[in-house]
Amino acid sequence: MKTLTLIKPDDWHIHVRNGAILKTVLPHTAKQFGRAIIMPNLKPPVTTVDQAQAYKTEIMAAIPVDSEFTPLMTLYLTTQTELSEIKKAAESSFVHAFKLYPAGATTNSDSGVADISAIYPLLAELEKYDLPLLIHGEVTDPTCDIFDREQRFVESSLTEIVNKFPNLRIVLEHVTTTDAVDFVLKAGPQVAATITPQHLLFNRNALLAGGIRPHYYCLPIIKRESHRQSLVNAATSGNPKFFLGTDSAPHLTHTKENACGCAGCFSAHAAIELYAEAFEQADALDKLEAFASFYGSDFYRLPRNTATITLQQSTWTVPASYGTDEVKITPLKAGEEIHWKII
Repeated sequence: MKTLTLIKPDDWHIHVRNGAILKTVLPHTAKQFGRAIIMPNLKPPVTTVDQAQAYKTEIMAAIPVDSEFTPLMTLYLTTQTELSEIKKAAESSFVHAFKLYPAGATTNSDSGVADISAIYPLLAELEKYDLPLLIHGEVTDPTCDIFDREQRFVESSLTEIVNKFPNLRIVLEHVTTTDAVDFVLKAGPQVAATITPQHLLFNRNALLAGGIRPHYYCLPIIKRESHRQSLVNAATSGNPKFFLGTDSAPHLTHTKENACGCAGCFSAHAAIELYAEAFEQADALDKLEAFASFYGSDFYRLPRNTATITLQQSTWTVPASYGTDEVKITPLKAGEEIHWKII
């Protein structure tokens, strides 16, 4: 039976929430990843170093005792962020980046930035202290087609940010389009991108095959097949600008399956297995380790992991849900087969 051993990977973009949801989802990530960049869009958002410390303490308490998983904290960038907070973050040992959400772009982004030019002094400070800026790259103009929101952001806001702050390290999170891939390729080494398993494996047909499928709904939304192919080409190219970031985003099942349309796919239950499927389909399993285990840590200037994990080519069926009746979460590919499994 075919096996694949990798240096333990890291997840450079994940949502683990807090409270009961955190306790339900975190063990899945801790099982397969050495580290993860933790998103700060809680309610209220994590905007200060002290809040990040408290959140990290809660996360640490939920890590299984046999795991050596390390959470890497981020702060939510707002127009109220103080320059002194950026300095404090840079001097801390556990805050590794700031996250920019355009206001209204996705879940819990109402505290985000409506006018990006208003935070240019903050971006200059991030550049000064060499703290990465993580970007949810979509415009929120209601007249813009939802499938074009990333492309529009790249053409307008992102181009201007990169030109004004040429030494600012930027991660364009969860890229979904050929336009975003091309931008990252043409930019300097300070610009990188993460790619999710759902955007590698599925095109927008998955949202509507056999009816509306809310558990495939995420933001940025899954795009047409030509864009998916561009993402696969980027992920499997061996280019260090592209690395693993699941954007695993758990929501309670009943909040996904109603009119609220909560955006986010929960993929932490089988993240590395899903990436293995995507890379195998592209006949590029030999490129998976670098994408999953090397390029992200190099960009964040952290040491690579030394432990390993082993995957086995083995078919299993994803459970219909994880958690309890009170904390029920439907995973990506619920009830469907996956052909790789951690052993």
